[in-house]
Amino acid sequence: MTWTFTSDVEVFAGAAEPWLLRDPVRNTVALTVMRGIRSGVYSDDLLLGWLERDGETVAAALQTPPRGLLLPDIPAGTVQDLATALIEAERVIPEVQGPLDRAEAFASAWWRPERRRTSERLYRLEDPAPLRRPVAGSSRTATAGDHDLLVKWFADFHAEALDGPPEERSALVSLRVGREELVLWEDGGRPVAFAGFSSPIAAMSRIGPVYTPPEFRGRGYGEAVTRAATHRALDGGATEVVLFTDLANPVSNSVYQAVGYRAVADYASIAFA
Repeated sequence: MTWTFTSDVEVFAGAAEPWLLRDPVRNTVALTVMRGIRSGVYSDDLLLGWLERDGETVAAALQTPPRGLLLPDIPAGTVQDLATALIEAERVIPEVQGPLDRAEAFASAWWRPERRRTSERLYRLEDPAPLRRPVAGSSRTATAGDHDLLVKWFADFHAEALDGPPEERSALVSLRVGREELVLWEDGGRPVAFAGFSSPIAAMSRIGPVYTPPEFRGRGYGEAVTRAATHRALDGGATEVVLFTDLANPVSNSVYQAVGYRAVADYASIAFA
């Protein structure tokens, strides 16, 4: 078995998409990244790889530089060969993201030491629950007039949650506004929080990002806008709604559990020196 790599998303999709769609919950990020590539959001120096056994795809991986390597829920025994193939190809991998044990296995096989780690948890909506307390305001779908505010909030979220330099998000925000995937919570006519959700893929939608500026926190806006985005996803045809949380943030984890999300698996993003 050898890994095959391409930069052509349709070639990759022909080989790997059916395998990814077997479990859209655990492969949520890979599936939404593929849609982003098809939409032109990610286009430079793409690395799209898959592994076949007896003519059948058994694993896949993606990279959209400058971001790191994305591991779907691939078999543990395929990780070592993937790392070896990328080392031999002299591929620059600044970070790996995926299920905890897979990410750790890749990091152990990679030629650079671990520099930083973010521990995450994948949640799935199971028991929708009512609001714990009344929250002032209401939700609405973001429009083109909200573009500049949302670009700023995306950058603020990235800097705070991911501890890294902001990425150019203007095109992504425009795309998601056009798809009506961004929800604002307003109080007194003023936006105070937002949440995104992905249009369903194989009846799966992922919530994120969710962001409340510091000056508006502690008033329930984050929980309220998460519920609003969740309902939009369900109304849009999703039967599985998922989200990721940073395990270092106990507030967001408690909020999502209060909404009705339950843990599926632990994930990690591991950056290399």
